[in-house]
Amino acid sequence: MRIVGLTGGIGSGKSTVSNLFKAHGIPVVDADVVARNVLKKGTGGWRKVVAAFGNEILLPSGEVDRPKLGQIVFNDPDKRQLLNREVYFLDVETVTKLLAPYISTGILLEVFKLWMKGCKTITLDVPLLFEANMDKWTKPIIVVWVDPQTQLERLMSRDGTTAEEANSRINAQMPLDLKKTKTDIVIDNSGSLDDLNKRFREALADVKRPLTWAEFGLCRDGALVAFVSILCVVIICRKVFL
Repeated sequence: MRIVGLTGGIGSGKSTVSNLFKAHGIPVVDADVVARNVLKKGTGGWRKVVAAFGNEILLPSGEVDRPKLGQIVFNDPDKRQLLNREVYFLDVETVTKLLAPYISTGILLEVFKLWMKGCKTITLDVPLLFEANMDKWTKPIIVVWVDPQTQLERLMSRDGTTAEEANSRINAQMPLDLKKTKTDIVIDNSGSLDDLNKRFREALADVKRPLTWAEFGLCRDGALVAFVSILCVVIICRKVFL
C-alpha cells in the first residue's frame, strides 16, 4: 500500500488539493475529521481537553467551542506552550500531544478500513504531518506551498481577520518554507486555480506510478498472495518430506 502524506499551512489550499485527490478516486484519511470525532462530548479526548483548559472552552451544549479554543492557543503563548507540550489535534490547525493516542488510533483504524477494501493508494491529509512525526508513515510527502504574502491575504479574506490575528495563526505553525525542505513533492498554490490543477496533475502522475514490490506487499492483495505462497510451500514441503 502506498500512503501519500499531504500537508501544508493554514490558508495554503491543502484542503482543495485533498478534494482533488478524492475527485480522482484516491481515498483520503482526513486527520481533521478524526480529530473532531475524538473531541466529541464525553469522549476521552474531550475529557482531557476540558481538564487542561477548563469549562470556559465549552459551548452550552457541552461540545468544545473550537473557535474560542483556537483564540486561546494562537493568542496566548503560555497556553500554546501548554498545548504543544500536552495536546495533539484540537482544531484544523492546532496540534498537541494530549490527544495523540486517540488521533493515532483513529487514523490507523481508517487506514485499516481502506486496507480491508483493497485500496492500493491512499492519502493522509494531516495539517501538521511533520510536527506530529507522522511523516515517517508516508511516502511520497506532498506539501501545498504558498508565498507568505499570499498566505496572509487569503487567510484574512477567508476568516475575516485582521493582519495581526492572521499572522498570529500563521506564526503558530511550522513555516511553509521549512516544510518545503522536508518534502518529496511541492505543489505551489500561489497562482490561480488553473495553475493549481496543472501542478496537481503533475503530482498525481507521480502518486499513480506503479507500486514497488514492498508497497504491493503491504496491500491486502499482496498480503493474500504472500499468504497463499507460504501455504503452498508448506503443503509441498509436507508432501516431500513426510
